Amino acid sequence: MGPTNLPSLWNIQQVMATAPNDLFSPLAQRSVTFPNRVVVSPMCQYSYTDGISDDWQFVHLGSRAVGGAGTVFTEAAAVSPEGRITLGDLGIWTDTHIAPLARINAFVKAQGAVPAIQLAHAGRKASMAKPWDVPSRAVPVNEGGWLTVGPTTERFSETYPTPSALDRSGMDKIVADFAAATQRSAAAGFLLAEVHAAHGYLLHEFLSPLSNTRTDEYGGSLENRARFPLEIVRTVRANFPAELPVWVRLSVTDWIDPSKNIPTGGLTVEDSIAFARLLKAEGIDLVDCSSGGNDPRQQIPIGAGYQVAFADRIRREAGIPTGAVGMITAPEQADQIVRTGQADVVLLARELLRDPYWPLHAAEALHKPASWPVQYERAAHGKVERREPLKY
Repeated sequence: MGPTNLPSLWNIQQVMATAPNDLFSPLAQRSVTFPNRVVVSPMCQYSYTDGISDDWQFVHLGSRAVGGAGTVFTEAAAVSPEGRITLGDLGIWTDTHIAPLARINAFVKAQGAVPAIQLAHAGRKASMAKPWDVPSRAVPVNEGGWLTVGPTTERFSETYPTPSALDRSGMDKIVADFAAATQRSAAAGFLLAEVHAAHGYLLHEFLSPLSNTRTDEYGGSLENRARFPLEIVRTVRANFPAELPVWVRLSVTDWIDPSKNIPTGGLTVEDSIAFARLLKAEGIDLVDCSSGGNDPRQQIPIGAGYQVAFADRIRREAGIPTGAVGMITAPEQADQIVRTGQADVVLLARELLRDPYWPLHAAEALHKPASWPVQYERAAHGKVERREPLKY
C-alpha cells in the first residue's frame, strides 16, 4: 500500500476543475474545442466585389491563424445585398459565396484554429461609401447604392440615407435571409457563427430606445424592442448545426447620458444584462461585449480595456460566457481578464492588424508553450509546441 498522505484522485480532479483558466487554456463549447482564448475580432476590410471573398481575405485571415489565434472571425458578412455597409462588404447571400470562404476555412483549420463568421445586416447605416473615401457620404442608387431600412424612418445622421420603416413583410424577408445565410455558413465549413447586434446596425437599432421609437409590438418596452432581434437569433440557432456554437455581439451601452438634454438615455448595461438572459434561454453560447455606434451624440471614455467591465457584469449577472473586446493590447492584460474570470475569451482587432503574430509573442511573454508553425520554428524562442490541425 502506498503512502496515505497522497491526495486522492478525486481531490486532484477537483483542484484541476477549479483551477483558473488563462489566455492559453482551451475552451470547450458544444462539440468545438477552441485551442486558446485569443479571438480575431471581426474587422471590416471593405475590399470585395459582389461580396465575394478573394486573396486579400485569404491572406488577412490565414496569416492570423498562422499567428496562433485560437479563433479567426471573418468581418461582418452581409446576409443580403441591402444589408451591406458599403459596396465593398463581404457577403453570404448567394451560394456563389460558399466556395471562396470554404477555401479560407480549410486553411484556417489546417493551422489548428476555429473558423468563425459574423452574420450582419447594416440597417439604416447601409449604402455608405468606404470609410477611407472622404468626406463620408451615402451612396445614391444611381451610383450603385440602395434603399435602406430600419425600425423607423429616422436616419443615423445627416450624412446617412433616410431608411424605410420595416413592416412585417420586410422583417420576414430579413429573417429568411439570416436563415439562408446561416445554412450557407455551415456549408462553407464555419464552426462558429455570431449574430451582429451591435454598433448601430439593424438589430442594435431595434434594441435601442434611441433608434426604436415604434409604437407597435416591436417598440416601447425592452421586451418589445428585443422581439425582432430574438427572432433573428432564434433562426440562426435553428439553422446552424446543433453541435456547433452560436455567439451574439452586443453593444452593451449606447454611451448616452440622459442628463445631457437627451430625453431618452439609450440602451443601458442593465438592459443588456436582461437581454443576455434571454439569449442564454435561446441557447446562445457566448455574448461578445462591445458598445456604442448607434448615436453620434455618444460620449465614450476610451482607454485600456474600457469595455471589460461589461463582459464581467454580463458574465456574472446573466450567467452566460462572455468575450471582452476593445483596447486590449498587452499579453498580461489579456491573460488577467481570463484568469480573473472577467471574460471567457478576449477578442483583439487593431492589435492583430499591427501584429498578426501577437498570440505567439504573447505565449512567449506569458511563459506558455507557443504553437509555432513548423515552417517558422527556426525563428521561435523558448519551448515550441506544435499545434495539430483542427479535426473536423
